[in-house]
Amino acid sequence: MTGTKTNERPGVRAQHRHAGFSATKAREVLDLIRGKSVGEARTILQFCDRGAAEPIAKVLDSAVANAANNNDIPPEELFVATAYADEGPTLKRWRPRARGRATRIRKRTCHITIIVGRYSVEDLNRIRARQARTGRTAPDASASRARRVARSRSKEQAAGSTEDTAESAEALEEAHDAEATDEVVRDSSAESAEEGNDTVEPTDAENAADAGATDEVVKDSSAGSAEDAAADDTSDAEPDDGAENVKKDED
Repeated sequence: MTGTKTNERPGVRAQHRHAGFSATKAREVLDLIRGKSVGEARTILQFCDRGAAEPIAKVLDSAVANAANNNDIPPEELFVATAYADEGPTLKRWRPRARGRATRIRKRTCHITIIVGRYSVEDLNRIRARQARTGRTAPDASASRARRVARSRSKEQAAGSTEDTAESAEALEEAHDAEATDEVVRDSSAESAEEGNDTVEPTDAENAADAGATDEVVKDSSAGSAEDAAADDTSDAEPDDGAENVKKDED
């Protein structure tokens, strides 16, 4: 009897024993990821709606971790070489039924085994060339999430720098507006000061000349009024003399 199995495929393995579902349900999920790369298998299990997909994904992660820790193989170079499920022990339970009978309940279990292998150099170069040609990377969920986080952080940093630039531009505009307002106020104050300096106050000589001219006007007006009054007196006195002469002639 040999120490190793003759039908065992080379690679790193991980096993989950006594899983709480039947081997038939596990095989339906294992058929989806057999022969796929690790990244693609993770994506398939992530979006699979079967109940067995979650524990199978944990077994796959365990196998990848064993390969990375024990054999120093990066996850990008691994694929699912073998995945199978063996039947485990079946638990017998009983359910009471009518007329004193009982019905057997079989709680089946299974043993899940996943073996991951490493791509050959030729296969790995071919896969990388195809990815470079199509512009796509390996469909690894963790790597995709890391890239999304990096892109979101770069966008946030770019947005923050844009906001800072906008705030600095607004501050500069406000400073320029304040300087322009100060210049306008200074110019207006300087113009008002110049206008005040241009206004010439009258001297004492000019004030005296204006006072003399005013006195002459007053004197002329008073003389004219006196002459008018004398003329009025003369006109009033002339009819009286004529009346006296007429009376004298009648006598």
